[in-house]
Amino acid sequence: MALSIGIVGLPNVGKSTAFNALTKEQNAQAANYPFCTIEPNKAIVAVPDSRIEKLAAIVKPERIVHSVVEFVDIAGLVRGASKGEGLGNQFLSNIRECEAILHIVRCFEDENVTHVDNVIDPIRDIETIETELILADIQSLQKRIDNLARKVKSADKESKALLEVAEELLKHLDGGKSASSFNSASQSAQEALYKEARFLSAKRTIYCANVDEAALANDNAFVKAVRDYASERGAEAIKLCAKIEEDMAGLSDEERALFLTDMKVEEGGLEQIIRKSFDLLGLISYFTAGVKEVRAWTIGKGWKAPKAASVIHNDFEKGFIRAETIGYEDFIRLGGETKAKEAGLMRLEGKDYIVQDGDVMHFRFNV
Repeated sequence: MALSIGIVGLPNVGKSTAFNALTKEQNAQAANYPFCTIEPNKAIVAVPDSRIEKLAAIVKPERIVHSVVEFVDIAGLVRGASKGEGLGNQFLSNIRECEAILHIVRCFEDENVTHVDNVIDPIRDIETIETELILADIQSLQKRIDNLARKVKSADKESKALLEVAEELLKHLDGGKSASSFNSASQSAQEALYKEARFLSAKRTIYCANVDEAALANDNAFVKAVRDYASERGAEAIKLCAKIEEDMAGLSDEERALFLTDMKVEEGGLEQIIRKSFDLLGLISYFTAGVKEVRAWTIGKGWKAPKAASVIHNDFEKGFIRAETIGYEDFIRLGGETKAKEAGLMRLEGKDYIVQDGDVMHFRFNV
């Protein structure tokens, strides 16, 4: 399963610079004027995971395949985007296809970099974007309510429950509250409505404070405000300097680690975003390890073995027999599959086994 993260924010807050840095590419134009990005830039990025390198050091495969995440650099939204301002409708539709949102917020002052409102105020900027997402959801929901009302008139019982939840949600959104903060008494109807509609303001969000070099080691007032805002909403907040991350894009992993140490930063921007996104969406990785390849596979927490096997191939789930499983720590400590078997640490797991993060697995199936 692939994870798609939409990078959003006001124009000229550093979204494209962050995209270039995080994807180690220079294919997103970055310039000091609004709407520099018009069509969304997309890039598939390998998920950094030191465990796969350690597995490969033991197995010595022909190739290594990481889990991946897709970053989508969505053009800057502006006030009025829900009504089409700044090509807003097009940009909003790009967000709808993403599983999570990385909201880049400008948290630095620089007279050489313009701001659409001429004053740096990260909370105002966040609220501008989130208001547009709510307004877009209201428009979408009103159309859905009209459609559901027609179905109810034709005695469609399922549509009646959906309509009741949709009308409750509309009142909630009209009050300036996001779809993510709405809770209906009918959870099943709400889940069905959300799955179908993919509301923008229901997306899980990570707030990213884009700072200058001076604020990397110590939070400035802007960053503290963003952290407080995120905390109040039960959301995640991270900090990065997009310009420095972009400068590091061409460095090797070793050089990058040394650079971050010199900057007194424990973890780079990409690593923070991937880790937080995986946690936010309830994702984990398991591994397959053979001489042909060592590969990481992304699944949801709580998935049972047959469903986890399906990300390799649907036939693995249909014809699942068992899963030969070794814990990651045991695999590394004992130096591979053979010694883990000899120590009695390879388990034969059945259909009810819940896959754990880091499991090294081999599936037996028959179709």
